[in-house]
Amino acid sequence: MNFINFNGDILPASQPVLTVGNRSFKYGDGLFESMRMIKGKLKFADLHAERLQKGMKAFGLEGHSLIDEIFLKEKVTGLAIRNAAGENSRIRLTVFRDADGLYSPTGNRFGYAIEMTKNDESSYHSNTKGLIVDVFDDITKPINYLSNYKTCNSLIFVMAGIYRKQNSLDEVFILNQNGFLCESMSSNVFVMFDKKLYTPALNEGCIAGVMRSVVMKIAAANEIPVIEAQINPDILNEAEEVFLTNASRGIQWVMGFNGKRYFNKLSRSLLHHLNSDL
Repeated sequence: MNFINFNGDILPASQPVLTVGNRSFKYGDGLFESMRMIKGKLKFADLHAERLQKGMKAFGLEGHSLIDEIFLKEKVTGLAIRNAAGENSRIRLTVFRDADGLYSPTGNRFGYAIEMTKNDESSYHSNTKGLIVDVFDDITKPINYLSNYKTCNSLIFVMAGIYRKQNSLDEVFILNQNGFLCESMSSNVFVMFDKKLYTPALNEGCIAGVMRSVVMKIAAANEIPVIEAQINPDILNEAEEVFLTNASRGIQWVMGFNGKRYFNKLSRSLLHHLNSDL
């Protein structure tokens, strides 16, 4: 039986815990973190806690300072033991505004839920087959002060996921409101062009990804400068390499976009350094 942590209580995952009045359900009034436990340790807990606290503060949620690195490690470790999940698992922590009201809430206290899925991988694995990717431009992502957080208002990504399935793709790129490259459906994007590594700047509306930050630090430590910029999607037709990053999967390389095919030399090297730090 799989268990979850709902507001501090360990409950069967199959047990109903939300009412129809839950604001995350009704209004997308919440945010979440996707994390990995590897070899018994919650990876990059400090970075996840920092982003979550900033997001909760932006949402106007009270008590955001309580969700710190110690809180995350303690709750995740406890849930792993209860689930007999071993040393490796994937975790989703959802934080929501635990209040009544319509669009205007009656309060700003937070509630949370932690879900866990056992994973047999004790490192970040590269995808054996490179991803085939296209641009989803039916809906663009707005740029505002919430754009850098993983919010429960995810309809853009749901529609992108439907498009991905309909077109037999592995992933899709999301554009921002100005038509520039923002991110993929579930990851940040890095592009190697003219021997320089680029990634969309945070003010372009992309998620402030934990793995994005980690990869940028690894690149800098290996004298590979990363340029945060406004990126025209046309660059994808000329790039030498494209790869995606997120905290769950690490680094995934893209093989093809339209008729363009990419190498994966740099992504393999960065993945090696990432796993060396484990």
